Formats: sequence, structure tokens, C-alpha cells
Amino acid sequence: MTRIAFVGLGNMGGPMAENLIKNGHSLTVYDLNHAAVEKLVDLGAKSADTAKSAITNAQVVISMLPNGSIVKSLYTGKTGLVNHLSKDVLVIDSSTIAADDARTVAQACKSKGISMIDAPVSGGTAAAQAGTLTFICGGEKEDYEKAKPILQCMGKNIFHAGSSGAGQVAKICNNMLLAIHMIGTSEALNMGVKQGLKADVLSQIMKASSGNNWSLQVYNPFPDVMPNVPSSNDYQGGFMVNLMSKDLGLAQELASKSHSPIPLGSAAAQLYELHKYNGAGMKDFSSILQMLQDKS
Repeated sequence: MTRIAFVGLGNMGGPMAENLIKNGHSLTVYDLNHAAVEKLVDLGAKSADTAKSAITNAQVVISMLPNGSIVKSLYTGKTGLVNHLSKDVLVIDSSTIAADDARTVAQACKSKGISMIDAPVSGGTAAAQAGTLTFICGGEKEDYEKAKPILQCMGKNIFHAGSSGAGQVAKICNNMLLAIHMIGTSEALNMGVKQGLKADVLSQIMKASSGNNWSLQVYNPFPDVMPNVPSSNDYQGGFMVNLMSKDLGLAQELASKSHSPIPLGSAAAQLYELHKYNGAGMKDFSSILQMLQDKS
């Protein structure tokens, strides 16, 4: 049993924390959402009033937060957690943030003798609930190996991408591709349905053909084609448009720094930004289909 402090219990963090409890670990949790905290308390976790109090006696600290500014604020600066953690603690940040932000936090931890890896995830809320997430890790190999038994309680695919920030680079590349094929899948389904095809039949055809992709396999954007996905629940839950728009912004920053042309990635970023501007920010990112449909 490992004593773990978990900070950030949103759509992804909450299920991840649940799986750690199911695997016998001792959790102290903190989040601004009291309902999310109480749900974990009912499952056996202890609650903390602040992030600082959550890390008391922790052997591992895991954070799952919305953006890099919040992550840096949590760990660095005069009030940052790095000033209160002992040197034998392992920090695992599973937020999706800019690689440079991850490196800033890693350097702050290193200056205090604290081990830290960036370990963003892929797979969505269904994988978070099932404990089958993919973790994409950046950091020292030794720290990755220490984190691996903990990550295996929440995921089935654990990768070491390279040094600090490498996990974030790989995750940003993946999410850009995810946005592109979700938009392409939505365009194809919308066009087929407008020509009289049934969405479920067209989906089966494309899944068995060269257009097959993850969105068709496990996250169909068309309502009622698949059970237990956001599109069949009025696009509630899942991975919000706000977050996809943020990640595509990170991709554009990374592309600019590395002089990498991303014409499709840039188009995806503009479409998701427009979708967010039109009021869909809190919906799942598969709701991009709705932007393509006739409003009538």
C-alpha cells in the first residue's frame, strides 16, 4: 500500500483516483469541487482542505489539472508544494500542459532533490473508469520505473517517451491527430447521413474499410450509434471542447517553436475554437459533428 496525495478530481482525475483505491492504495484527495471529494471519501479516501495538507506523509503526489498555469502555481514559487515535499516523494503530473511548463516544474522539483515525471494520459473517460488509460511519460528512467507500478493501477499501456517534457510533446502530437480524425469522421458521417445512409451502417462500413480509426471504433460522434459514449448522452461528460481547444493551441505553439508545418492541425484548432465560441465549450469534443449539421 502506497500513501498517495491526489490533486484534481475532474472527469479524468476522479476515476483515476478511484482505481488507485480499488488497488489498495491509501489516498488523500483535494479538489475545489466538494462533491468530487465526497465521492472519493465515500470510497475510502481521506479529504484535505488544501493541496498542502493533502501531501502530508505522502509517498507519491499525483496531479491532474486543467492547464500549465495551475500546475506551475501548485508546485513552484514561494507557496509551491516543492517547498513542503520531502526528498523521497515521487511527483507524477498527469495534466496535459506545454512541454516547457512540465520542464519548469521538473526543474523546480530537481532543485529540491525531488523526483518528478510528466505523465499525461490518453483514452478518455471510459478508459479512466476502466483503468485502461495510456500513460505517456517524460523524465528520468529511474523515476519512470518507480512510477510504473502506480500507473499500472490506472492504465494498461505505459510508455517512457524520453526526458522531462517528452511525455507532453507526445501527448500533444496525439491529441492533434485525434482532433483531425474526429473532424474527418464527423464530416464523413454527416455527409453520408444527408445522402440517406444510416449512421450505424456507414460506421460499420468505414470500420471495415480504409477509413477506420479510433473515433469510429470506440467514440462514435453520431448519437445512438454506440452506447455509453458522450454523443449518446447529449455530448455530456468525456473530453470537453474547451480542453481540446487548449491542446490544439499547445500544438500550434509547439509547431511554431519546431518549425513544423501543421496545416490540418491549424484547421482543426480553428474549427474547435469556433465551436467553443458558439457555446459548445463544456460539451464533449465529439460534438464537433453538431457544428457540421444543418441547424434546422
